[in-house]
Amino acid sequence: MQPYFYSFSEFIAMGKHGVFVWSCWAITVGMMLAFVFYSRRQRQALIKQLAIQQARQAQRTTKTPTPVTKNTH
Repeated sequence: MQPYFYSFSEFIAMGKHGVFVWSCWAITVGMMLAFVFYSRRQRQALIKQLAIQQARQAQRTTKTPTPVTKNTH
């Protein structure tokens, strides 16, 4: 069994297809990283939004309701 590439520079060049191959790799890895960072940011925003919503709900339940009176004027 013989190696397809005899040197690292041949591996990088990929038989004159290196620019296409490595740019595809870079785009794929970049998009995957962007998706991970976007998902983490969305998760943090959701957690913050839920905390705010829970705080509002807790405030509503702890407030004493004021009695409704009718004006008879």
